[in-house]
Amino acid sequence: MKKMLGGVAAVAISVAFVSEAAATEWNVSVWGKRRAFTEHVEKLAELVAEKTGGEFTMNVSYGGLSKPKENLDGVSIGAFEMAQFCAGYHPDKNRLITVLELPFLGVSTLKEEVAVSNAVYAHPAVAKEMAQWNARLLMTSPMPQYNLVGTGEPRDELAEFDGMRVRATGGLGEAFKAVGGVPTSVPATEAYNAMESGVVDTVAFAQHAHLSFGTINRADWWTANLNPGTVNCPVVVNTDAYDALTDAERAALDSSVDEAIAHYLANYGELLKRWDTVLEEKGVEKVVISDEVLSQFRDKAAVPARDKWIADITAQGLPGQELYDLVVTTLDNTRAGN
Repeated sequence: MKKMLGGVAAVAISVAFVSEAAATEWNVSVWGKRRAFTEHVEKLAELVAEKTGGEFTMNVSYGGLSKPKENLDGVSIGAFEMAQFCAGYHPDKNRLITVLELPFLGVSTLKEEVAVSNAVYAHPAVAKEMAQWNARLLMTSPMPQYNLVGTGEPRDELAEFDGMRVRATGGLGEAFKAVGGVPTSVPATEAYNAMESGVVDTVAFAQHAHLSFGTINRADWWTANLNPGTVNCPVVVNTDAYDALTDAERAALDSSVDEAIAHYLANYGELLKRWDTVLEEKGVEKVVISDEVLSQFRDKAAVPARDKWIADITAQGLPGQELYDLVVTTLDNTRAGN
């Protein structure tokens, strides 16, 4: 009897060990702190765990695995299975998705941002470029148009942008450079210190980032309608890790993306509803730029940036014009569908 019980116990322990060993655990690298920008990642982890009965889990790390500008590299070498990054942090590594960071594309809602991002991510040339980094694009992190916060007198004339030191990455940086600005691409986590120390005069962020990284706390004013563009920040997965998932795990992951994005949009919508209250509470002046100044800004920044991007990408043997046209067509179709 003792031998029989011992055998049963051994089998039970063995089964428990195999069951534990079979569970899949992914590490996910993001940065800063939990905020509107990361809510889809958090929701994705929650959904995947629910759908797999806890057999597939994700540990979301806020800066503990990598620096923001090194997240794509980390995914590439398999240091972690999933990560969020922004295209403007290393445009040479993700040339094609930077089309989504061109200034004044005309995207005006988060749903439109999701639509154009999804269309670009699905293009074969984009998938091929990401494959060079052993990465697979999973979902976007849609953000509203960026706007500036600054100190001192508001900069609401184009001439006042001349010499302005601004924290702005990618296409946004190029847009401000076109009107005499001096862009710097410090990571979001360093923007407050750059503003506090006077390294920059202004910071371009979406609303959630001005809150999360504290730049709104140093601001005297905020531009309500400059809307020069936004940055594109995908969530990617390591290709080997994705391929190693079971069919059930992969189905749980893929089927959760749209749900996670829907949660993100609803959550961000609530933030936008209370933004004016935030400005009032913090004593930040809401600055409205005149139509004339906006038109001048677009003339100097939009067309030159677009033409240069298309020419540069095409010269590298990549479909620059095709991708730009895809963005425009998708935007038109999305609006027509609404």
